[in-house]
Amino acid sequence: QVQVVESGGGLVQTGGSLKLSCVVSGRPFSGYAMGWFRQRPGKEREFIATISWTGGSTAYSDSVKGRFTISRDNAKNTVYLQMNSLKPEDTAVYLCAASNQEYISPNTGSYDYWGQGTQVTVSS
Repeated sequence: QVQVVESGGGLVQTGGSLKLSCVVSGRPFSGYAMGWFRQRPGKEREFIATISWTGGSTAYSDSVKGRFTISRDNAKNTVYLQMNSLKPEDTAVYLCAASNQEYISPNTGSYDYWGQGTQVTVSS
């Protein structure tokens, strides 16, 4: 059984930082891209960042580019999302997703396995 488990969310003030972690178990981690998405109440799931299985390719949404950094440690089956200069509009449930391919993609259909999410709240 594949499990995707996020951690690291919490409450932070505007301008602060958080680092999210996501551990995948139950299937090979190397060889597949990973992604981070977020969902705000009443809105569609939004792409945030993606990383190739080697870590050599990354992509970000315009809303977080320059503030967020995605990385991975294949030895630990873990992908990270470092979030800096947080804004109130970054408040959302952040979801980690495991892709069904090695290449990066911003599309939810490219991801087979999803975590339950971790809440990030940025106070003004």
